[in-house]
Amino acid sequence: MALLAISVPILPGKTAQWRRFAEELTGPRFSEYSESRRRLGVHERAFLQTSPHGDTVIVTVEGNDPKAAFEQFSSGTDDFTRWFVQQVKDIHGFDLSQGMPGLMPDLLVDSEGIARKRTV
Repeated sequence: MALLAISVPILPGKTAQWRRFAEELTGPRFSEYSESRRRLGVHERAFLQTSPHGDTVIVTVEGNDPKAAFEQFSSGTDDFTRWFVQQVKDIHGFDLSQGMPGLMPDLLVDSEGIARKRTV
């Protein structure tokens, strides 16, 4: 099983909106969210990291091919995906349907000693 972890800054003043988004995902939209990730074959987690430099969401995605799942999701056209992509655009300032800005991260350190410099 592969793991992908990304850090996504929250635009200034948008943390409360991100919290509402998270509440939607864990509340009224949980079944859509869960089903979406099940179809993609991944398990996703999101953490809010607050720092003096601003708030950031740390997202982990585990599955057979998280990068491919991410790309597949971002091109989805169903109502849930369109809503999710719009929330990300409003809160983080980029359009998931255009792909992730920047490079995907490299796993460099693993406490079980299996990390090699590689992109997941």
